[in-house]
Amino acid sequence: MSVLFTVVLPVFLILGYGYVVTWRGMLSDSAIDGIQRFAQNFALPVLLFQSIAGIDLGADLDAGMLGAFYAGAFLGFALGYAGARALGRPPEDCVAIGFVCLFSNSLLLGVPITERAYGAQALTGNYAIISIHSPLLYTFGITVMEFTRARGQNLSVATVALRALGGVLRTPLVIGILAGLAVNLAQTAGLVLPEGFWAAAGMIARAALPAALFGLGGILYRYRPEGELRLVALCCAASLVIPPAVPLALTHAFATPPAGVRSAVLTAAMPPGVNAYLFAALYGRAQRVAASSVLVATALSLLTAWFWLGLLP
Repeated sequence: MSVLFTVVLPVFLILGYGYVVTWRGMLSDSAIDGIQRFAQNFALPVLLFQSIAGIDLGADLDAGMLGAFYAGAFLGFALGYAGARALGRPPEDCVAIGFVCLFSNSLLLGVPITERAYGAQALTGNYAIISIHSPLLYTFGITVMEFTRARGQNLSVATVALRALGGVLRTPLVIGILAGLAVNLAQTAGLVLPEGFWAAAGMIARAALPAALFGLGGILYRYRPEGELRLVALCCAASLVIPPAVPLALTHAFATPPAGVRSAVLTAAMPPGVNAYLFAALYGRAQRVAASSVLVATALSLLTAWFWLGLLP
């Protein structure tokens, strides 16, 4: 029980603070949007840049950990897509619903919960996962959606692929990740950046998670659950249960070190984030399901994250 109060609850209290402030009208919607825009487009990319520039790519990219995590993520997508199709939704809606089940909130919730549970030194596995999380999953989601939308049109595979790639490369989080990888490789080749540069990056990075969690709470206030209860339940099960269960089993089979098991399972156990709703909104598909699923799954994850923490070494 102490894990619930000392590890999980503080993260959700910041999120809840943003929710209550918005609910009581202390900040306008435009102010909350500004906070979230700062976090999502500027502070979080700097956090990712700083973290990925400093990891040991050879040592921290554990193939077993990554394979186990992404096996669970893609199984979640498949279950979400198949379940939505079985419930009669059109293919474009099924892709958006599958993306809700695919894209866990690895950064805003996975990082602070892992850090509070195991310390900052335990985050190397989280950042190794995150280094390919947005590029891989956005590329996958956008590509599947673009090919789904292109049915019956005379578009070449190259045209659809370039459209998907362009969408991914314009994403601020992906830009931060790619910049971090570039600097990491350059440092390996002898590049030394001044201490003042890293001090400034660190100041912005330290603001990222609190601002993002507070802003996320404000945004979640808008997404009150509406209808589609069967699909919302499907998304919650396919994002909170299946993705962490798969890496928990596979990392043991792959003899992954305990630190890798923790990073893979906790990252997979996080609910879908606002990015899942933004993906649905980008294409105008299943927006109500996505919004309601983000809110309900985030609330449920207060308890499910505690459950998964209890199973970890």
